[in-house]
Amino acid sequence: MNSELNRTPYLKKRVPFKLNGLDGNILRLVTIMLAIFVLASVTKPASFLSLANFLSMEKQLVEYGLMAIGVSIAMIAGGIDLSVVYIANLSAIISGMFMQKFALMATGPEQVLFITLAILLGILTGILCGAFNGFLIARLRIPAMLATLGTMQLYMGIAIVITKGGIVSGLPRPFTLLGTTLVFEIFPLSFVIYILAVIVVAYVIAKTKFGTRVYLLGTNSKAAKFAGIKNHNIIIKAYMLSGVLGATAGLLSLARINSAKADFGSSFVMLTILIAVLGGVNPDGGKGKIYGIFLATVIVQLISSYLNMFPQISNFYRDMIFGVALIAILIVNYVLDKKKEAKLIRMSQ
Repeated sequence: MNSELNRTPYLKKRVPFKLNGLDGNILRLVTIMLAIFVLASVTKPASFLSLANFLSMEKQLVEYGLMAIGVSIAMIAGGIDLSVVYIANLSAIISGMFMQKFALMATGPEQVLFITLAILLGILTGILCGAFNGFLIARLRIPAMLATLGTMQLYMGIAIVITKGGIVSGLPRPFTLLGTTLVFEIFPLSFVIYILAVIVVAYVIAKTKFGTRVYLLGTNSKAAKFAGIKNHNIIIKAYMLSGVLGATAGLLSLARINSAKADFGSSFVMLTILIAVLGGVNPDGGKGKIYGIFLATVIVQLISSYLNMFPQISNFYRDMIFGVALIAILIVNYVLDKKKEAKLIRMSQ
């Protein structure tokens, strides 16, 4: 890989290799997060600073946090994944139906075996859905937005057909423990799984050849191809990883609420994009950090929980608020990028 980078000095300059330090965006996110936390703590101390509120926030952010990482990986690679929410739903439904048929009537080790197989089946569903997304984009050259918009409807349609528009619920208790168990009485097990996923994916994206090639591909796909990178394979793998993260989110959601439905979490589509952009991912590709996505997820959850403490603010306003926030972030990022370009031009003169 080093030889590839040495042959492509342009890419070497553009790819964000400083992945360990705190860049300006990470510092901004930490500042915003602390500011919201202090504001909520001062104005609503009794309800915001309660253990019940923190447990609720930890449980809620897990699902769309994992989906946001999947969307971000696709965006870093120069695309987008609009289907990740419905991959999550389809994976949860398939796993849930498998458990209903085999695990509910089983006991002991046999039940554990069937639950394990159901989880693996859900993950496999995510892999196959992600691979299909990648195939449409990489091999058939369908624009990522159109391809995943189409598969979004496809996966939701499949889920509706196999459930006949109903809800999959009533799962074995050993499985639902994934969504209800507390670690040290303060961390939901699902939140611990989420943190581990953040660490693993951050390492993969920042420290492996695959991650470096994802950045190269998102920065300049033609130059990446001339560097000897198999763009098709990287795209497919990136969407497969997004599918795995979506499936994991679906399984954890299934365990938490003990049910799954074809159109569950439809509002998460916009929310995951908001988190990705807020976290520092460039919609054009080639830029973004997983830890930035994590901080952005926490910020969005803090805002959402804080808004819940004002009964006079209807939930109907929430999408509008997040929509305005997304537009504002895009404008701010545009202004900051222009300032950086102007500064680089002055330094080069």
